[in-house]
Amino acid sequence: MAKPRVTVCLQVDGSFEILMNEAGRDLMLEELQRLSRQSDHIHLDYYEDSDIADATDIMLSAIPYRSDDTVLEHGKILFRPDEWDGEYFPHVLQS
Repeated sequence: MAKPRVTVCLQVDGSFEILMNEAGRDLMLEELQRLSRQSDHIHLDYYEDSDIADATDIMLSAIPYRSDDTVLEHGKILFRPDEWDGEYFPHVLQS
């Protein structure tokens, strides 16, 4: 099986993309399904040092698909139930 590859980038026009191979998709879905009130976030990181690559939930690739992409090397996905946002960030619930 191929090694997971996940690339997160911003394009010149400001749009956001996540590009991944099959193994990267499987890992991303597995990690997203683990999110809960008890485990409310996932780390996405690129580490040049392979000895610490497993220090993150999803290892990112730092190789851009297009020469003008800005590759993001660190990020977080946060699980935010409406109840929490209603208490701490009610403005995000307004349409």
